[in-house]
Amino acid sequence: MRNLFRFIYRHYFFFLFLLMETLALGLTASYQHYHQSYFINSSNAIMARVYSMADNFSSYLWLRQENRLLAEENTRLLNIGRENYLITDRDEFVEEDSLYRRRYTYMNSRVINNSVVRRNNYFTLNKGRSMGVEPDMGVITTRGVAGVIVNVSENFSVGMSLLHSDFQLSVMIKKDGNIGSLRWEGDNHRRAHMSYIPPHIELQRGDTIVTSGFSTIFPEGILIGTISDWEIRRGETFYTAAIDLAMDYNTLTEVYIVTNLLREEQRELEESVTPDI
Repeated sequence: MRNLFRFIYRHYFFFLFLLMETLALGLTASYQHYHQSYFINSSNAIMARVYSMADNFSSYLWLRQENRLLAEENTRLLNIGRENYLITDRDEFVEEDSLYRRRYTYMNSRVINNSVVRRNNYFTLNKGRSMGVEPDMGVITTRGVAGVIVNVSENFSVGMSLLHSDFQLSVMIKKDGNIGSLRWEGDNHRRAHMSYIPPHIELQRGDTIVTSGFSTIFPEGILIGTISDWEIRRGETFYTAAIDLAMDYNTLTEVYIVTNLLREEQRELEESVTPDI
């Protein structure tokens, strides 16, 4: 305390100057309308900028929570979609709802690690065996297929990305239902190629490509991308089309894990007929 008094006493001219300057500015602003308006407008502008910065910072802090809530809402909407049910009889409907049997369920998850620059890319999710995640479950986003779960631990899981040399996906042209096989050729994380398109098909740039549903992993109709070009490659008799992917895999964050409740039943039936189906 004594040192504080010494400091003030030693520099009292400076503090006296600040006091007088403050009083002068206050009197000027009080008695002259122009100066009063100038000071009020200046202070308002400064405070507005401070409030704006505070609001932006607050919004940033709440962004993760908002994304989580949005992902949960999308999961709820995905789970109630009609495409998740297997229609067993189109002519009858009873109160117990035997007409529709649920086939797919969805669980939201977050990507905590991801790669796009390798020849074989993977991603890691923050949910694992304790949440019911198993290998061979599909992973999608609101803009396309992310990949397939290949390994799980108690609390985490690893998925093979669509950007992987071994990943193949059954897809179709939405406008006419023609089937083909999608594969990433490793040159661009925003482009894949669809093979085995019959040459009599009239292709157009912008044609939409979606999942065919010809698998035990992904439902039908999930957006993949659009056709940008096509050709018949040397030694082949089918078209191969370049597909501009709807999803940017470099920004993969919120995803949905797909569970096919009838997967094992379908597999067992198909394997009982032929191992090569």
